[in-house]
Amino acid sequence: MTSNQMKALCKSEPKEGLWMMRAPVPDIGPDDVLIRINKTGICGTDIHIWNWDEWAARTVPVPMITGHEFAGEIVELGRNVTDFQIGQRCSGEGHLIGKNSRQSRAGKFHLDPETRGIGVNEQGAFAEYLRLPAFNVVPLPDEIDDEIGAILDPLGNAVHTALSFDLIGEDVLITGAGPIGIMAAAVARHAGARNVVITDINQARLDLAARVADVFPVNVAEEDLKGVEKKLGMREGFDVGLEMSGSQVALDQMVENLVMGGRIALLGIPPGKSPVDWSKIVFKAITIKGVYGREIFETWYKMIAMLQNGLDVRKVITHRFAVDQFDEGFAAMKSGEAGKVVLNWR
Repeated sequence: MTSNQMKALCKSEPKEGLWMMRAPVPDIGPDDVLIRINKTGICGTDIHIWNWDEWAARTVPVPMITGHEFAGEIVELGRNVTDFQIGQRCSGEGHLIGKNSRQSRAGKFHLDPETRGIGVNEQGAFAEYLRLPAFNVVPLPDEIDDEIGAILDPLGNAVHTALSFDLIGEDVLITGAGPIGIMAAAVARHAGARNVVITDINQARLDLAARVADVFPVNVAEEDLKGVEKKLGMREGFDVGLEMSGSQVALDQMVENLVMGGRIALLGIPPGKSPVDWSKIVFKAITIKGVYGREIFETWYKMIAMLQNGLDVRKVITHRFAVDQFDEGFAAMKSGEAGKVVLNWR
């Protein structure tokens, strides 16, 4: 492989799968940095792109280097970049924002409607090198190694969702024990929640949740939430709900088991349109907040501070593969038995 070529995992055909190929090392602009990738995480979005489902076919141009969860080090600086150094370890925000919208100009970058995603709309991080605007770079302190750095993006989803409402002394219900739900459970405990209950119908993921965090896992196919509340000494229901599953049944259960005036942060995306019993939501005076991505950059500051202060999510990483074994990594993710899967590029 020549010095101006790199390995890259690419959606090179509009069909199921990804393919390892050679691609040019990106040229950077005056406000960009070039990052040498050390580790990447596989995201649920990457599974959609692998499967080439309706969303992916509608959204992702071909060819596209995928991937947006990464950690690496800066190897080249654009001529206008003065805040970073060659060799500096970093991760980065994968949402590339515009500068013209009201939200962006107000500093609410995560709400910018012009946002484009690396690995989705722009060439991504499943490669030996990534071009990224310096604005999007997040330096990694020494306490956060590349493996954790590679999953800060999904941890950010968990932190943004979990910290949507005050959790101190509250009883929290999390529906969906995928990696983000599990990390949200760990964050809720770290932030001072009293009881944290996480539900799913996948027992392997519930078992993983119990290993990662001090939570009460419930298989709702076998156990009733009302009985769980009684067991935990709860009299009126859960105060806060974090919906991570995208399941309408799970959302209905959450509404049923929340206190009057309860609050729900909604990260899970149900497929298509779902029937909602709005009368229950209105009569229980429930607040629902839709959550997308991370707050740029407030969430990054919060999660890095929590990791430095004892938050431990490493056990959510269940599989590690060399990048040449990427097909095994994707198979592990698609099995539904894995937590986070990390690919090593070096």
